Amino acid sequence: MARFHLPTKIVFGSGSVSQVRRIAEHEFKAGRVFLITDKGIRKSGIDQRIITQFERITVFDEVESNPRHETVNKAGNIVRKLQPDIIIGLGGGSALDASKAVALLATNQGHIESYEGKHKYEFPPLPVLAVPTTCGTGSEVTWSSVITHTERKFKMSIKGPHTFPAAAVVDPDLLLTLPQDLIASTGMDALVHAVEAYSVKPATFLTDLFARKAIELIFSSLERAYEKIRHDSEARENMMKASMLAGMAFGNSDVGAVHCIAESVGALYDIPHGVANSIFLPYVMEFNLPEAQESYAEIAEALGIKGKSQKEAAEKLIKQVRKLCLRLNIPKFKDIGIQKSQFQIIAEKSFQNNSNPSNPREVRAKDYLQILEAAFLD
Repeated sequence: MARFHLPTKIVFGSGSVSQVRRIAEHEFKAGRVFLITDKGIRKSGIDQRIITQFERITVFDEVESNPRHETVNKAGNIVRKLQPDIIIGLGGGSALDASKAVALLATNQGHIESYEGKHKYEFPPLPVLAVPTTCGTGSEVTWSSVITHTERKFKMSIKGPHTFPAAAVVDPDLLLTLPQDLIASTGMDALVHAVEAYSVKPATFLTDLFARKAIELIFSSLERAYEKIRHDSEARENMMKASMLAGMAFGNSDVGAVHCIAESVGALYDIPHGVANSIFLPYVMEFNLPEAQESYAEIAEALGIKGKSQKEAAEKLIKQVRKLCLRLNIPKFKDIGIQKSQFQIIAEKSFQNNSNPSNPREVRAKDYLQILEAAFLD
């Protein structure tokens, strides 16, 4: 049985960020606005493109690259006192995930850690208007908010039927000032979303449609965006489309072992999510090959990669992913400062991840350990 749910209203196009006030006021009757972002966005000046549209707006810019539960709880306390009409999330996945979590706290008591899992809240959150500024999050169209519990060193997933953003304004021109390394890591993050959404056990023909199109767009446009983001409007548009479509796919399917490792590494060592996803994608694909061969072969066919057999086509796809990582200067696992002595705890926390059962091939802690060792030796 295939199901697909997307209640988020989407406005897509160059210059669409100028419509944020109109959408907030006309669609949600919002007068008082709470903007959640990070200091990098503030430094870039992108926040002014929204702030100047409103008379009554409060800015919270303390979101980290892996948003912490203490930060979300702090913003939640502020929101409860201010009682805004809408929350606007501006930034990458961290700012958008934090916005969804804070919106939940605005209407529910307690701390965010009390809402880990599905359907744990009593009252629907405040409406969130999500404005992504990277080409990898997909959070603008998903129900999941991933928050790091710093004491447990574990990434919590908070989700429910009301935790989708109420609206998303997706403006490709917000990528104009995105640094090259972030284009690479967030673009690869979108590729991970799409590949995993297509190959995991909960995938359906509906999620496959979005995932396959996202993969095609990424392979045709990511390197172009990486090389000349300012001068290639088509590449900017294609990458924002790909990120959004991949979000629609995995939001209704799931992710797998790549995310399980990336979220563990992010929670334990504060490695940016897109970087971690990018590093581990080819190694997890190699591990999954015995069970994901057909899915990978179908992706290869969509990209024009030929093989004499499904296995050969799938193997060629993995080689292309490896080459793409090299061309985008994705860092190696051994270069990000994690010691081999830490592999066991990473493997155990990866196995505990809620998405682990969705992976196309069964993955136990000892399997995660082997994947980590293979990535470290490369």
